[in-house]
Amino acid sequence: MDNKLYEDQATRNLRNTRRLVLTGLLFAIAMVLSIVESSLPPILVGVPGVKMGLSNIAVMYALFFLNKRQAYTIAILKAGFVFLTRGAVASLLSLCGGILSLTIMIILMVIFKKRISYLILSIFGAVFHNIGQLVAISFIFTSIYIWAYLPVLLFSGILAGIATSILLKFILPALQRVGLK
Repeated sequence: MDNKLYEDQATRNLRNTRRLVLTGLLFAIAMVLSIVESSLPPILVGVPGVKMGLSNIAVMYALFFLNKRQAYTIAILKAGFVFLTRGAVASLLSLCGGILSLTIMIILMVIFKKRISYLILSIFGAVFHNIGQLVAISFIFTSIYIWAYLPVLLFSGILAGIATSILLKFILPALQRVGLK
């Protein structure tokens, strides 16, 4: 009996260690993608603050192939990384956008189960990431004119969602080779 309990505990410990390592690896990937993205030219020239959201590929991967908790953990860790590298306001925007984005994707996954594509989830995730950031910034800058930026954010969110979905599809084989699927 004790041997069975020991094996169950060992299995749980191994599973928890694997989950922790995978989360750390995905967070490292998110940081690298964030650094790479910051060296690229903007996707919409002349429009401030619009990015492709490459680091969100790691969050989407965690959501689609691991679990919700790991995806939320990576989103929160990303916001912490943003705090260290770009400051409190950027961190708040990252956190609000990331949490809303993940929540919307999870709701869509629950409603549509297997009938929704990664592309559609990615587009909704990117659009709601931008909406979450806009809501957060509207509490800081109380001008109603900030909402005039919404159409630009919706359009850029669609483009970013398409791009991150395509890039995730290309990155999946590499992630599989290192044991992430």
